[in-house]
Amino acid sequence: MTNDTKGKSKGWLKSVLSNQNQITQNNSEENDAVQLIEEFSNMEDSTPPSSADSSKKDILSKENQDKISLDLIVSLENVLNDRQIMLYKNEGLEDQLHTANETISRLKHDLVKKEQLIQDKNKDIRVLETNLTNKQMNYDQLLEDYKEYQNTSSNDFEKISIQLEKEINKYHMLKEESTNIQYQNMLKIRELEEKVRDLGIENQNLEEQCATILDEKTELMQTINDFTERMSFSFSPKKSINKE
Repeated sequence: MTNDTKGKSKGWLKSVLSNQNQITQNNSEENDAVQLIEEFSNMEDSTPPSSADSSKKDILSKENQDKISLDLIVSLENVLNDRQIMLYKNEGLEDQLHTANETISRLKHDLVKKEQLIQDKNKDIRVLETNLTNKQMNYDQLLEDYKEYQNTSSNDFEKISIQLEKEINKYHMLKEESTNIQYQNMLKIRELEEKVRDLGIENQNLEEQCATILDEKTELMQTINDFTERMSFSFSPKKSINKE
């Protein structure tokens, strides 16, 4: 039965009871209604009626009641039905309450675990924050060192650039001087080559002259030798004759 039906039933019961105060037979009918309700309650809680109670059952049947009594009986049935429904709902609510308590206990246990996990995570976070702070300090120190190194490197680079420019100028001067020296050497080498070539030609002429002189000398020696032999041959018989 719905809440609207319950409200209508209870409101109707109140209106009926209030209307009874305006009826001339108020006291008698109210007593009859109370008695009827008590008898009906006894009927609900007692065992099935025996044959001796059959006449009373007939008296309490709805067919034998007037409108007010019938309305009271119907209202009472509605109230009893509402009570039964409320008991059924209470059982369901008790089951839901038990389930909810178990869920709450489980959630509390999970909450304790999660709180412990959160504490552990917080410890890890603090450790990470400490490490991060140390790394940040190291980074700041490295950044400062890098800036100092960059400034020093810039100064050194400027000095080296100036020195390199000087060396480049020296190199160009030396290269120009070397080019001039190479040109002078080339001219001197050409001059010496020409001298060597001239001396070679002169040497060749001298060799030819020497060879000619040697040939003439050889021919002269041969002539002298021939003459000597002839002279020796000419004087040899005279000597032999003198000896005899």
